[in-house]
Amino acid sequence: MNIAFFMIPKIDVKYIRSDCTVRQALETMHHGGYTAIPVIDGDGYYKGILREGDLLWYIVRGEGGEPHTMAVESLEKFSLEDVDYIRADNELGMSVSITASIEDLIMRAMNVNFVPIVDDRGLFIGIVTRRAIIKHFYDKNIKDRKDQ
Repeated sequence: MNIAFFMIPKIDVKYIRSDCTVRQALETMHHGGYTAIPVIDGDGYYKGILREGDLLWYIVRGEGGEPHTMAVESLEKFSLEDVDYIRADNELGMSVSITASIEDLIMRAMNVNFVPIVDDRGLFIGIVTRRAIIKHFYDKNIKDRKDQ
């Protein structure tokens, strides 16, 4: 089975750019109801995963041990690059190539809610959600057995 079968293409995925501000990231996640979101650079390369907790800890830790003010407007001056999010070179932030095996995809999905998918150049092309994988195998195995 091909990973593309499960993939939500980039055009249908909310993501943020690595050069956005903390406020932009927070607002994108809030408006979409996301707890985690892919981070992409200006050239389309996958950079990592930003989670709600990453933003929370950035705000709480602040600069020099002093928390940032809680006014959302004040977060406009801080870059997402200052936030310690899960980078692509971290095990949790690793992407999977579109040519990877389904086994590799499943192993990655066991630790994260979605798996970023990249092409052979490392360009972000979409995600596969853990829910899509579970639903497929549920429908294929459990539901089919009930219908017999």
